[in-house]
Amino acid sequence: MSAAEYANADLTRAEVDATQGLTVLEFGATWCPICQNAQALIGSALAGRALKHLRIEDGPGRPLGRSFRIKLWPTLVFLQDGHEVARVVRPSSAEDLADVAMLHDTA
Repeated sequence: MSAAEYANADLTRAEVDATQGLTVLEFGATWCPICQNAQALIGSALAGRALKHLRIEDGPGRPLGRSFRIKLWPTLVFLQDGHEVARVVRPSSAEDLADVAMLHDTA
């Protein structure tokens, strides 16, 4: 399995809050084995959905993750027009993401 590629972009909270439509912020780190193991599950759950998926590298000195109070990786923050509507921390099964997937199917 290939490692998850997390963007080393310096998105600001203001930029994220201004997003339109459905957006998933996935906070994690490329070297994180839990993040790597979750990639197939996350990819499967989000496949074919009309949403924007951004993988954001998190860690010390990363203000975006701190602004969302990220504590564990991976954490997926689901936004609708820049407002958090759901969050999933360390998904380990399809059931962990099922409710969120249903939320976005009806949005």
